[in-house]
Amino acid sequence: MRDDYALRAFRAIAEHGSFTRAAAALDVTASALSQTLRQLESQLGTRLLHRTTRRVGLTEAGQELLQRISPALKELDAAMDALRQHGDRPAGLLRLTVPDVVAIALLDPLLGEFMARWPDVRLDIHVDNGLSDLIAEGFDAGIRLGERLQRDMVAVPVSSPLRSVVVGSPAYFARYGRPAQPRELEAHDCINFRQASSRALYRWEFAHKSGPHKGRWFELPVDGRLTVNHVPLAVRAAIEGTGLACVLEPFAREALADGRLESVLDDWLPPFDGFHLYYPSRFQVPPKLRVFIDFLRESRQTAEAQRPGRAARNGRKPQR
Repeated sequence: MRDDYALRAFRAIAEHGSFTRAAAALDVTASALSQTLRQLESQLGTRLLHRTTRRVGLTEAGQELLQRISPALKELDAAMDALRQHGDRPAGLLRLTVPDVVAIALLDPLLGEFMARWPDVRLDIHVDNGLSDLIAEGFDAGIRLGERLQRDMVAVPVSSPLRSVVVGSPAYFARYGRPAQPRELEAHDCINFRQASSRALYRWEFAHKSGPHKGRWFELPVDGRLTVNHVPLAVRAAIEGTGLACVLEPFAREALADGRLESVLDDWLPPFDGFHLYYPSRFQVPPKLRVFIDFLRESRQTAEAQRPGRAARNGRKPQR
């Protein structure tokens, strides 16, 4: 027997003063209601009601119980009514974990529009390049590269394909030359990147541009005097001529456009699958998360429709 149902049944009998009227209000039979009340009295070890053929009255214990449970049941009823009124209305706090490139390239241009469209949704965005445990850390969802997601997660593509770029300053190239193929990076000062989760150095990834292995990805360790764990710092160092950096294109886009950086080895760096929003289960996705997913999908479709040409993908990158 559910305690909350039994207490609600008791309250209904007390308020209506009749098993018949209380049963009608609860949409059950009078005999079922009587059985529920007997079970509650047996569980509590005391009689709650005086029963006669004409009326039902409360015992002293019944009066005390009704006084104690009425405020709690009213508060519970109010809470349930509030949730029902929400229905499919997106509202509440949505906690997300994202890497810095997502914060800069994907979310920053879109946050204002999303929050204007859904004023009852509050966002709490945690920028972290490591892999977070969504459930343990209380996040509703995360955004990461598809290759880095756990297999038991639901994943939704939310960005166009991405590219990495190898960049350096014009002054660097004037002094040291431009590598024509990845193996020539051995002669260059490369800025290493230490990954947040594994603490290992990122091995630069390239895809063969021709031959029997065309499109197949391979990894290449690089060497240099500078190691960082913050991509914008690597980009800044490359602009200042410290060395070459391999970063996702959105980080270097502005500096490439204004000439502070130039790219090399472009033919060895085809597009690959972009970012995915991920969450633990498809069961009862809360409205606040559902509209955020739909919004990112809509933004992705709009961005892809506006691109003059869609580059062909040459395969997925190997897992890091």
